[in-house]
Amino acid sequence: MSEEEHAQAIVLDVLAHGRADDDRPGYQREPVCYAVGTADFQLYELIFEGPPGVSIGDTIDIEPLKAIDGAISRDLIDYDDLSSGAKSEIDYVIEEIVDAHETHFVDFFTNAQPVSLRLHQLNLLPGIGDKLRDGILDARKRGPFNSFEDLEARVNGLHDPRSVILERVMEELTESEMKYYLFVGEDALWIRR
Repeated sequence: MSEEEHAQAIVLDVLAHGRADDDRPGYQREPVCYAVGTADFQLYELIFEGPPGVSIGDTIDIEPLKAIDGAISRDLIDYDDLSSGAKSEIDYVIEEIVDAHETHFVDFFTNAQPVSLRLHQLNLLPGIGDKLRDGILDARKRGPFNSFEDLEARVNGLHDPRSVILERVMEELTESEMKYYLFVGEDALWIRR
């Protein structure tokens, strides 16, 4: 993945009149935008000095800050800090990102490795126990997986691997105390480089 792609995000919500929880008068509030990184699913809050030139669904260059017209600050935030509008959009945007980079997420099933002597990266996925993990490991010995469809066809008992990935990403975004992050954050075990 190129450096430019790594520094992009998709806009989840735009609050042209600032955050509702800002106690200042409306004319003093800065416009706010919420976005999710396309490479690492990190969540951002951007504050603008004037009307933001972005809309929900836009892909923006998140680095450097000056690449975003009128943005005066960019902060990493937690899921709970998102607006209700951003929370209602995030599932769709995560699906869009996973679909756009299907090969990357399919490669996870092909290349996932043990985390420790007792835990494999595949076991961190929802619904993947030891039996299903072993089925994936056996199937990948016959060659890499080519798509979610190929993965589902070759691994008995693995239904809708795309949804498994989506569920794991949302768990990593919404749960505050996870020991291992596969897909979310710059230190995730399986980040697109």
